[in-house]
Amino acid sequence: MAGSFISDKKSEQTADEKHGLDDQLQGSLVYSDGIHDGLVCPTEEEKATLRRVSDTIPWNAYLIAFVELAERFSFYGSSVVFTNFIQRKLPPGSTTGAVRHGDLINQAGALNQGQRASTGIGTFYQFWCYVTPLLGAYIADAHWGRFNTICVAVVIALIGHILLIISAIPGVIEHSEGAMAVFIISLIIMGFGTGLFKSNISPLVAEQYKRTKLFVITLASGERVIVDPSLTISRVYMYFYLFINIGALVGQIGMSYSAKYVGFWLAFTLPTVIFCMCPFVLWFGRNKYVRSPPTGSVLAAALRLFGLAAKGRWSLNPVRTIRQLTADDFWENAKPSKLGDSKPSWMTFDDNWVDEVRRGLKACAVFCWFPIYCELVFVPLV
Repeated sequence: MAGSFISDKKSEQTADEKHGLDDQLQGSLVYSDGIHDGLVCPTEEEKATLRRVSDTIPWNAYLIAFVELAERFSFYGSSVVFTNFIQRKLPPGSTTGAVRHGDLINQAGALNQGQRASTGIGTFYQFWCYVTPLLGAYIADAHWGRFNTICVAVVIALIGHILLIISAIPGVIEHSEGAMAVFIISLIIMGFGTGLFKSNISPLVAEQYKRTKLFVITLASGERVIVDPSLTISRVYMYFYLFINIGALVGQIGMSYSAKYVGFWLAFTLPTVIFCMCPFVLWFGRNKYVRSPPTGSVLAAALRLFGLAAKGRWSLNPVRTIRQLTADDFWENAKPSKLGDSKPSWMTFDDNWVDEVRRGLKACAVFCWFPIYCELVFVPLV
């Protein structure tokens, strides 16, 4: 009898809990779109009153963040010693570029090319690493997809790292002209790989979280909260940039001491070893990553649009050219509604997209001041 009474009480409690849950869900929409299946859409009242939290970050996002950590370790770890490697000469009796043990005054050196060459090569490398992402983004969007482009970028950058090590090994580093040639080639290759990599790793990590709609859950404490995808993406990028900063900080500090007390060969080898982890991590999660297929490049469409708008506005007189390229009707005449049936086949967008391109290019004018800023701030510190 006692067992039957307990069983009946449990059944009543279960029924009451289910009834209470049904009351909570009454009037709420349950998603069934393939991504949010079974999740409860919040009502307008819940949106205004319930606390918002982030969702759980998928583990494959952490894998991609680790790949970025290794790449930033290798990038900043090797580049932090470029100035001394190029500018200063080999310390007396050194075949590695390192100073004698216990020397706290002198600095490591190798090629003895002076400050001008060091500044010029360093500036070129930064410029190259910031230009090539345009090509990397285009290739990913139009042809290969982000994941495949990153895999190719890792192979290219790895070749550059190997050449960088060769330029600093004993037997090569003593011959400054030959070492300089190998060093420059390695920078060009590494910068190209960095461009393909950097423009695609950030969007790839965000793609790993697929949910885009608000939904309601009940925490273990009994509190009902709204899971906000925008907060989740923000959290993903917070961890992503934490990984970046860890890799960059450890790489720069560690390689500075490696170059000074052991040699440049070690300062270039350790980043390469860490970078070699990237292909293994990418391969390990290859079947788990969320991959977006290439859908066409916005950059290519924008360049075509600009070319169409600028048609017939070029002149040998630069003043006239600038006046015609900045005229009020520059973008208006390139809108699909203006062209009518004569619009080209690649023009699959509407007038609003043309306005977005116009606003985007206008906003880019702020970057015209960056060369002056870099000249005034960074060069005097070298």
